[in-house]
Amino acid sequence: MIRHIVMWDVNGDTAEEKQRNVERLQQCFHGLRDCIPGLLYLEIGVDISKVDYACDVVLYSEFESWEALTAYATHPEHLRVRDELAGVRIARHQVDYEVQVGRPGLNTT
Repeated sequence: MIRHIVMWDVNGDTAEEKQRNVERLQQCFHGLRDCIPGLLYLEIGVDISKVDYACDVVLYSEFESWEALTAYATHPEHLRVRDELAGVRIARHQVDYEVQVGRPGLNTT
């Protein structure tokens, strides 16, 4: 299984504008559930700490394989979401890693 984690800072001159952009990002990514082959799990988290070094939003997702994650990157629905959110996200950080399900001591989600 592959975990794909992306963190963003979101654009907004006011707290209200930033909140609207966070909600838009959540709505767009939640729309990808059940339409991407090999996508096992998708969750959007919004930072509540408000510390100055925290990102605003995190996408946590799990894919059945590297091939599924690669296909997601070019899937038409993912590309549509990416394009729709082009001006909303102002910084992006990503980590992809493999999890061997069933190994002792590891999460077996």
